[in-house]
Amino acid sequence: MYDVFVVGGGVNGVGIARDAAGRGLSVGLCEQSDLAQATSSASTKLFHGGLRYLEYYEFRLVRQALIEREVLLNAMPHIAWPMRFVLPHHKGLRPRWLVRLGLFIYDHIGGRKDLPATKSLDLSSDVAGVALKDDYTRGYEYSDCWVEDSRLVVLNARDAADRGADIMPRTKMVSAERRGDVWKITLSDHETGVARMVEAKTIVNAGGPWVEDIIRGGLRMNTSDKIRLVRGSHIVTKKLFTHNKPYIFQQSDGRIVFAIPYETDYTLIGTTDAEHDGDPSMAVCTPEEADYLCKAVSEYFEKPVTQDDIVWTYAGVRPLYDDGASSATAATRDYVLKLEADDGQPPLLNIFGGKITTYRRLAEKAVTMLDPYFEDMDPDWTAGIPLPGGDFPVDGVKTLVSIVQGGYPFVDMEWALRLVRAYGTDAPKMLGDATSLDDMGAHFGWNLYEREVAWLMEREWARTAEDVLYRRSKIGLRVSEAESAALDAWMQRARAEALSAAG
Repeated sequence: MYDVFVVGGGVNGVGIARDAAGRGLSVGLCEQSDLAQATSSASTKLFHGGLRYLEYYEFRLVRQALIEREVLLNAMPHIAWPMRFVLPHHKGLRPRWLVRLGLFIYDHIGGRKDLPATKSLDLSSDVAGVALKDDYTRGYEYSDCWVEDSRLVVLNARDAADRGADIMPRTKMVSAERRGDVWKITLSDHETGVARMVEAKTIVNAGGPWVEDIIRGGLRMNTSDKIRLVRGSHIVTKKLFTHNKPYIFQQSDGRIVFAIPYETDYTLIGTTDAEHDGDPSMAVCTPEEADYLCKAVSEYFEKPVTQDDIVWTYAGVRPLYDDGASSATAATRDYVLKLEADDGQPPLLNIFGGKITTYRRLAEKAVTMLDPYFEDMDPDWTAGIPLPGGDFPVDGVKTLVSIVQGGYPFVDMEWALRLVRAYGTDAPKMLGDATSLDDMGAHFGWNLYEREVAWLMEREWARTAEDVLYRRSKIGLRVSEAESAALDAWMQRARAEALSAAG
């Protein structure tokens, strides 16, 4: 019997599970695939207010997101960090006074404390202008933050589990029905094929793109609420510029496209806004979308970007609340929470929409809405509480890298930085008693070794090579197909041995 059972292992689901577990509730969470399998690993990977949302008068959303940036930054300095975004002025699009006004509002609406303010740039002399066409001579530089989105999900899940929650990836909610004052929930484990029943006092439907399917299918209920599936596609190219400042480029269709330094040797470009039909898990970056992104940045870069420069693509489906907007770009990114609990029945809380920057606030509000159904629930608590490995200062990454290298001399600078960015203060715990590369076990390419993979399997629910190479990390960009296959085979053997030992 759980107090709260969460359906969905994306950022909203795990955020709610963590918050509820920390308030003293018993929590279960199921996810039909891997954690962050869909939307939550396919974002542009930014903690940001959303500068362009000001044009759609989403002032409350922008303000909340801007306030939240710094709260999150301080809670996870290993997987999130500040960046200075360069906005070149395009003479044929928004006038300079409008851009300056938007940036002024952006600087002041969210009570900015730690991040530096906007400043003007002379792109004819600034390093950010070197990669741009000569036409772009003026611009602006403002603050926002990067986040490793899929690691954000996994670390929230880890913290929830540490606080007593049962986290069940690869487990689908087949059905649920109200019986008396509880929900009877049927689950199916994809790994074992075994079905089982659990009970819960409350269900939270955080199914993301599947939220409507869960209501109409598993819960067998009708609803007037609808979501709008909007596909956001990204391309990753070879490194397009040498400095560490990302760009935000205005487009003639009213959209914006980012070009962001990525994984040291690459550039991340995105995103699109396209209506999506069909299974959200099958979303891919179409050739047309890839071409759009190449042309979008080629409008600005001196050297054109072509599809030959692309090394990887990905796409995710945003489950936006259907507010009747005329276009996917104009549809609200705000979240909507709907609580159903008539005539003393056990509650159902449906989560619609949301953006990654406001996930913690969404979770806090969602759990607080359940307060009337539980006596003596603890107050909200997550603001400023670090995620696993995040218990060090925002400016402490270099110090932690030095500590890792000092304790493990066989770990070079590039490897140490990757480990710190992934695990923070848990990096030495993962390395354990290793004194040489031999102690790290089998090598799976680049700087990935058996000891780390075992940690990811035991502590972070990784089961396949894809889980490790593209969600727990982005090492997949650097390893061969043969190395990926060897990793997957090793993981399947290790999993089979573990299951056999467990009986």
